[in-house]
Amino acid sequence: MFVYSVKSSKIKMAILVLLVVLLVLAMLLVTRLHQPAEADSELNIKAENAEQRVAFLSQFGWSFDEDPVEVAEVIIPPEFDEVYEKYNAIQKAQGFDLTKYQGKRVKRWTYAIKNYPGYPADSGCIHANLLVYEGQVIGGDVCSVELNGFMHGFDFPTDTPSNTQTPSATDQAGAGTTTSAQTSTNAA
Repeated sequence: MFVYSVKSSKIKMAILVLLVVLLVLAMLLVTRLHQPAEADSELNIKAENAEQRVAFLSQFGWSFDEDPVEVAEVIIPPEFDEVYEKYNAIQKAQGFDLTKYQGKRVKRWTYAIKNYPGYPADSGCIHANLLVYEGQVIGGDVCSVELNGFMHGFDFPTDTPSNTQTPSATDQAGAGTTTSAQTSTNAA
């Protein structure tokens, strides 16, 4: 018969190692259990095809024509002027940042919004613009194409001016952002 004796310090060391391994495994398990819940709360930014672009806008509660009003290739300027800095501030507020894409060619998909508060479904005045790079939404906005219109991020507005009210100074700056940003990117 084979007998092996172990000192108590070796037993204590083995128990300690076992406890550390169990603790690490427990931490990994808890982390993995929480990951799907966090992923579900994040935005789906996939935009490789029409179905994914529609799903992206729909997650904000927008109703819109699924056929885009316009698809254009634009260049994010290599250096931002004041207008693009303001536009990028809108992007940063909604979790995007266009500075990573300076100098890049992206596609802008424009959709006609039908359910903007205060506007009739067939007004054609409200557009959603998606900026897409390598199959993912990298930014965009919802805006009014009316004179002195407005611009904001993708979130569905809870408190909006009606189409008969004069926009605020912030809204007017946003409207200039749309026009100037589109002009500067199309010219490039």
